[in-house]
Amino acid sequence: MSEGPARTTPTPALEGVVVLDLGQIYNGPYATLLLALGGAQVIKVEPRQGENLRGRTQSAGAGAPFVMLNSNKRGITLNLREPRGVELLLELSDKADVLVENFRPGVTDRLGIGADVVRARNPRLIYASGSGFGNSGPYREFAAMDLTVQAMAGIMSITGYPDQPPVKAGPALCDFFGGIHLYGAILTALYDRERTGEGREVEASMFESVYASLMSSLGLFFGSGGNVPMRTGNRHAGLAEAPYNVYPASDGFVAIICVSDSHWVGLANLIGRPELAEHPDYATRRARAEHMDEVDELVGAFTSGHERDPLCTLLRENRVPCAPVRDLGEVVDDPHLRERGMLQEIEHPEFGSIVVPHSPLRFSGEERMPIEPSPGLGQHNEEIFCGLLGLDQDEFEELRRTEVI
Repeated sequence: MSEGPARTTPTPALEGVVVLDLGQIYNGPYATLLLALGGAQVIKVEPRQGENLRGRTQSAGAGAPFVMLNSNKRGITLNLREPRGVELLLELSDKADVLVENFRPGVTDRLGIGADVVRARNPRLIYASGSGFGNSGPYREFAAMDLTVQAMAGIMSITGYPDQPPVKAGPALCDFFGGIHLYGAILTALYDRERTGEGREVEASMFESVYASLMSSLGLFFGSGGNVPMRTGNRHAGLAEAPYNVYPASDGFVAIICVSDSHWVGLANLIGRPELAEHPDYATRRARAEHMDEVDELVGAFTSGHERDPLCTLLRENRVPCAPVRDLGEVVDDPHLRERGMLQEIEHPEFGSIVVPHSPLRFSGEERMPIEPSPGLGQHNEEIFCGLLGLDQDEFEELRRTEVI
């Protein structure tokens, strides 16, 4: 394939793309954060009291996720229960390339801003919907939060230990997997619009977005003839790898995995038992998986006599895949993430000094967007309504007086 023309300026890939962000909590806002950090002009549309995530102020730090998910966005307020508020949203959509929402299916139709209405006015618009279970199907109306989707998707059934009840995964996997897939759908539709000139409606459900992540457990399920796999704790979900576990160090824990037989040779040499590399019970991956308890006992006896970080250094020197089990404080201060610009410390007008994430997506020849703090509630009302829509000052003040914005 021939190379395209060299870039002469570091123009952000999505510069000039205008996005209306009606997202709330994690799912929609993460998709639009990726768009904003790709150079799009993202206009976050909130109700007058602010979106749900902004209001989580009952405990220290509870509002920080709003700050982390809404960098580089313009913020406006709009009362969509008022006819004038709906009119303004439709006027904004006439000037937009993308509209993103993650309300329950049917809500935007009831508000008068559904895909049919919006795209009839602006056929080039990409109307992107994130939801728990999708815009069709028997689960369409189910209330969907990350917890409930984890339960429905089988994630909880395979998380935890065999002799304990199921537990949720710690991170909000379903929300963010859904947001990532929604971002992918938007970019795919924008690419298609370049060829056809037409926008389209796209969607991504949390339920469907996490299914592929179950591959190891599904392999065990189908390989066993349909027997439901038990929870495997920190072991491989398909019980196909050993060692594959979290092992004790004298001052913490270390995750170790031997995917190949060469990894096992390195580990056997390190623990002072080189003969295990040829032993019929351990020499192959299948043999080790069949003797998983014995493998874990051997490895754990070795690791417990070492401090966590020096142990990881030893393991890496012997080409054994490993990692220290770190707490969030260590991750937030991670030198690798900071050097690469993924984590950046900013001064936020409300939260002071806070570490926020950048986009994990990188493009050659393009500089990373500078981080701008998340907007205050309605911070850019005048800029958007008077600037983008061209309202005069009297009209703008009337919107304030009548509580439309």
